[in-house]
Amino acid sequence: MRIFVTGGTGFIGSHVVKRLVQKDHEPICLVRSTSNTTELEKMGVGLVTGDVTNKDSLAECMVGCDWVVNLANIYSWWVPDKRIYTKVNVEGTRNVMECALETGISKVVHISTAYVYGKPETLPFTEETPVGSVRPSEYTRTKYEGDLVAFQLYEKRGLPLVIIYPGTVVGTGDPKSIGRYIRRFLADRVPNTAFPNAVHTYVYVGDVAEAIVLALEKEHNLGEKYLIGKYHLSNLELAELLSDLSGVSIPPKTPGAISLLVSAVISLLADLTNRPPSLPPLDYMRVIRDGCVFDGSKAEQEMGLEYTPIHDILKEAVESEKQ
Repeated sequence: MRIFVTGGTGFIGSHVVKRLVQKDHEPICLVRSTSNTTELEKMGVGLVTGDVTNKDSLAECMVGCDWVVNLANIYSWWVPDKRIYTKVNVEGTRNVMECALETGISKVVHISTAYVYGKPETLPFTEETPVGSVRPSEYTRTKYEGDLVAFQLYEKRGLPLVIIYPGTVVGTGDPKSIGRYIRRFLADRVPNTAFPNAVHTYVYVGDVAEAIVLALEKEHNLGEKYLIGKYHLSNLELAELLSDLSGVSIPPKTPGAISLLVSAVISLLADLTNRPPSLPPLDYMRVIRDGCVFDGSKAEQEMGLEYTPIHDILKEAVESEKQ
């Protein structure tokens, strides 16, 4: 199949494109003029220049494709201009979905995040659990709004939609929050263990990529949602596993109120100076505090997804960083 991919230069996106090539699909990757396309070029995939915030650039590139994978988003816990979250995560999503409808795409797999569920009343939550009333960051808030746009187009206009909700994604080469945490941990630069009892659900980046491809290839699953993740670890348990694998001591626990206060000050200074925060910002600490505990077995049962053991995931990440 010929597959239009947004976000293919990202951490998850590069794994998705690689898996599509391995399965003899033909990815066509939307890239910006400023994107680093080195890895995509090595794979020999088609590249088209455009941006999800420019609907005209999308429509022309999408013509002739069979499926769409939408990974483009602003995944950051702090940016200088907060309007970019809505511009990309909401309006960019709307542009991709409307172009998919207008060009006759037969399936769209939209990648969200399990954190849009907030703090549901029932844990572990499933795909059918009502979402919590609060999303503690601009990233999760706007991702949720983008999901609503996509699902409304599915219900009202017949958008051929499937949504994927990964948990905390771990893997070699992660440039984002969990990857940075592991690198700082191994360098003995994590000052404390915040919210040690908060639990999150972890998943290997390769398993997320496989789930996306399986969702594309599965028949009769339009309108379905899949939570992707299996292993529940508290923040303290994560630190203990990393300590066991690396020999680095576990950082001391810090009261949650102090962690939030420090991150609030750091975020305020970043906003005032327009410079990235030197420590995890307030949005990130709120998400770490709230946790994310879900049941990702639907993907196992309905798509045959096999989850990589958490010990193997973290061992690979630690060994890679050491090298």
